[in-house]
Amino acid sequence: MAPAAMNVAPSLADARPVSFWLDDPARPAALPALTGDEHCDLLVVGGGYSGLWTALLAKERDPEWDVVLIEGHEVGWAASGRNGGFCAASLTHGLGNGVARWPEEITTLEELGARNLDAIEETVEKYALDCDFERTGAIDVATEPYQVAGLAEEYEQARALGLDGLELLDRDAVRAEVDSPLFLGGLWDRRGTAMLHPAKLAWGLKRACVDAGVRIYENTAGLQLAPARPGPRMAVRTSYGRIFARHVALGTNVFPSLVKRVRPYTVPVYDYALTTEPLTDEQLASVGWRGRQGLGDVANQFHYFRITADRRILWGGYDAIYPFGGRVSAELDHRPETYLKLAQHFFRYFPQLEGVRFSHAWGGAIDTCSRFSAFFGTAHEGRVAYAAGYTGLGVGATRFGAEVMLDLLAGRRTERTELEMVRTKPLPFPPEPIAWAGIGLTKWSLARADADGGQRNLWLRTMDRLGLGFDS
Repeated sequence: MAPAAMNVAPSLADARPVSFWLDDPARPAALPALTGDEHCDLLVVGGGYSGLWTALLAKERDPEWDVVLIEGHEVGWAASGRNGGFCAASLTHGLGNGVARWPEEITTLEELGARNLDAIEETVEKYALDCDFERTGAIDVATEPYQVAGLAEEYEQARALGLDGLELLDRDAVRAEVDSPLFLGGLWDRRGTAMLHPAKLAWGLKRACVDAGVRIYENTAGLQLAPARPGPRMAVRTSYGRIFARHVALGTNVFPSLVKRVRPYTVPVYDYALTTEPLTDEQLASVGWRGRQGLGDVANQFHYFRITADRRILWGGYDAIYPFGGRVSAELDHRPETYLKLAQHFFRYFPQLEGVRFSHAWGGAIDTCSRFSAFFGTAHEGRVAYAAGYTGLGVGATRFGAEVMLDLLAGRRTERTELEMVRTKPLPFPPEPIAWAGIGLTKWSLARADADGGQRNLWLRTMDRLGLGFDS
């Protein structure tokens, strides 16, 4: 049966509506909530990667620092436990975006990103983090002729900048790595991405933090931030108490920042994913994929996909759903119409896997900013630092963001804090209903560009000139 004619709905019949990564009997129990008042040197708000890296690095910098971390639900339950597990070196959401925005410091940014990924690998080894870390690299794949030319341009751009480690693949070469009839070419970055189990990384960092002396309180949301009297301290109100701290680091990302003026810089975009049942030897052989690389196609509305440690295929992306008003809600974590679309696309990419069923289907919110990569800043006379806007590339970049926040709180001039990327902000999103209309028009234009050989219409070209945009 031709893939386009297949009824794929039965493949979703048994899919559990929960993140595959979080659906694990080894998931650690939540630590008790904070009741009463606490005092500390550093309070970290948020128990995802951003907060966990900040707390652990703070203790590595100064073991005597008294560090508290609070999390509104459980560590790793949000984006850190729902992503695809691509831990990329890039701090700029890809070379092209970095060159377009910071051409004078792109080589520095690439070097810092490579060092950051190396440091993550070293941390995994140092603390014995059982997170299925594999330095496989990743392949960007072309599925349309114009995309083949685009990958060749990126390859030449990287060579001109003195960046190595990339390999340009023709149709036969990319299909020798992973066999899909849609693949026309690829660009393989052999060292720039690691595959891992994202929830296990968060849980491992939680254990490392506790072992280092960080006090973690789960089911403890930070509700309000204000200067404390007498100063110079900050106070964060929680449901059952308050925390007084000399410094505060905000790693809340997609959730409303406790520094209200930061909120217009991000919007939530919902992303969705499926995982298959484990593949048999015969099914796996039909696809190839012996190198276990992560893959992503290079359309505007793109898919990302990889193999898990137990030989499932994770298949995500394409739809990017913006809720009116930037509302973050559990109701948006599941979208059956997107699951059906993803399943249809999956079997078009891999018709040889007809009959495979999906075990899990889930979604979650990504904090998107208009420049597609993180931004940073301070508030309250330097006593509060924040990092946000990772736009789906935070598995690796949040560690760099944690270093930046700690540098800023220490008032240190470092190679990181001197970066234009760190010193500048993206353009904020407009208020509703302008944001809704603009994002909707941008999404429509991106889909049209995908169907029209990559040709960007007047709206997209205008957004490019303004430094604004929207990415799936």
